[in-house]
Amino acid sequence: MARTSINLRVRGGFTIMEVMTVMAAIIVLVGLVATAAGVARSISRGTVCRANLRQLHLAAETYHISSGAYPAAILYLVDEGGVRTVSWDFDHRGDGTIEPGPIWAYLDGPEKVFQCPEFHGSSTFGDDPATGYNYNTTYIGAEGRYPIPQGDRILQGWDHCRRGVPAGVHRRPASTALFGDGGWRDGANKFMRAPSNEVEIDLALVHGGTQAFRHGGCTNVCCLDGHVECRENPFEGVHANGDLLESISGFPRNGFLSDDDSAYDPR
Repeated sequence: MARTSINLRVRGGFTIMEVMTVMAAIIVLVGLVATAAGVARSISRGTVCRANLRQLHLAAETYHISSGAYPAAILYLVDEGGVRTVSWDFDHRGDGTIEPGPIWAYLDGPEKVFQCPEFHGSSTFGDDPATGYNYNTTYIGAEGRYPIPQGDRILQGWDHCRRGVPAGVHRRPASTALFGDGGWRDGANKFMRAPSNEVEIDLALVHGGTQAFRHGGCTNVCCLDGHVECRENPFEGVHANGDLLESISGFPRNGFLSDDDSAYDPR
């Protein structure tokens, strides 16, 4: 019996093997294009983030020039029988409404500036409509205490807070963090904490004030001199332990900018 040679072809003259090869090549190309598009979008979001941080720096410096102090990280005031919480970004009034915070007046398009484009979660501080960034609370921003009676008045706001380091003794503006990508295990945070715990006296609070390394494995930081850089190495912090790293900060996705306070203390 004569051997029969079978050559399967589809319409148009291509063999099935040739069609499968072309399809495989197309799939690979689509994957490469999608990956490149994803990288491009990530780079674009990183660029927007750094621009936001520069705006925040400019607003904080303008506030400092006009008022003689950097904006407080958080203050508490009695407001219509309740407690009003004025943070560096948003003002939570006693009736539950949220209004612009102290540096909004110095920003261009503040409704977008306060939102990191790489963070897509909800706020873990009240009902803030935008989130993603934190502010050096340990050494720069004043941190308020709850109002208390003092004689015939209520001690509150700027009169009842721990002040930051005065600008007159800032010696390391190029290496001191002012704003950055805030992050802890459960999302974003807006109060940047230094790891030594010499001010807060609460390790859980400190480890809840770390930075998020969400921009391709790095975290954007704006320093006191206004320059923004992307830092790639998360630090555990000098007092870290396994429970704090796992249940509070979520290390290494989030971490400090240094093991000690050198990245935070401007002196």
